[in-house]
Amino acid sequence: MINKLIRKIQKTGAPIVVGLDPMLNYVPEHIQKKAFAEFGETLEGAAEAIWQFNKEIVDKTFDLIPAVKPQIAMYEQFGIEGLKAYKKTVDYCKSKDLVVIGDIKRGDIGSTSAAYAAGHLGHVKVGSHMYAGFDEDFATVNPYLGSDGVKPFIDVCREEKKGLFILVKTSNPSSGEFQDQLIDGKPLYELVGEKVAEWGADHMGDGYSYIGAVVGATYPEQGEKLRKVMPKSFILVPGYGAQGGQGKDLVHFFNEDGLGAIVNSSRGIIAAYKQEAYAKFGPENFADASRAAVEAMIADIRGALEAAK
Repeated sequence: MINKLIRKIQKTGAPIVVGLDPMLNYVPEHIQKKAFAEFGETLEGAAEAIWQFNKEIVDKTFDLIPAVKPQIAMYEQFGIEGLKAYKKTVDYCKSKDLVVIGDIKRGDIGSTSAAYAAGHLGHVKVGSHMYAGFDEDFATVNPYLGSDGVKPFIDVCREEKKGLFILVKTSNPSSGEFQDQLIDGKPLYELVGEKVAEWGADHMGDGYSYIGAVVGATYPEQGEKLRKVMPKSFILVPGYGAQGGQGKDLVHFFNEDGLGAIVNSSRGIIAAYKQEAYAKFGPENFADASRAAVEAMIADIRGALEAAK
């Protein structure tokens, strides 16, 4: 799957991923009204609204991008109906040949971790049949419980030819409370990065490992250090746009081959119509605003990478 992701990035010239993280207040009123007219102001109505919102954004952007990253919490808040919308979103994106990164941030041990891995990346046996649950291509994993929590995911990825992005240095302001703590003179995030590189060395695609890392755009200096620690790991970079990251901050997340990183933007794209820069589109044309925001992001990152050569 890492090979497919790289091919898609090279084909589109866009090392970006659109975060499909729909809050209900991102969804234009006309879509909400239509969903509520059919299903009422219910969890089912809310789930229908976010599904239709996602679908329109995907329809307007899939030709520009290699991948999407739905954040499962934004769907779980609507209960079972929200999870149905999550699954419909995953399936629809895959039908458009997009790589789907399930942002699930799971992390447990033993049979629990194995069950998470099977549900999101693998198959579960029911009688004499095998079924894929959510069937994402990649998943994000929290490594706080150590190898016991990560190995079941790696095992499933090896069988299914899928991949992981393991949290190493996250983009949020308080990430340093734990991640920056020094252990034998090294910050914890660097030790986690070394472990990701170790896991990754045993699980390679053609040029990069299918065991990648999450490193926030809001910490470019740490990103530069971690790029050296994990030379063969693809880095998923959240924090672009709405959280403050810009193209010029991201150059050191990439290798000299122009690969090695994929940058995420969520509300900066899916709620672009709410920004002053894209206000001309209006709520009725929200997905056209999202397309314009994708084009601007691609140009920003491409320009930064060219300038750094």
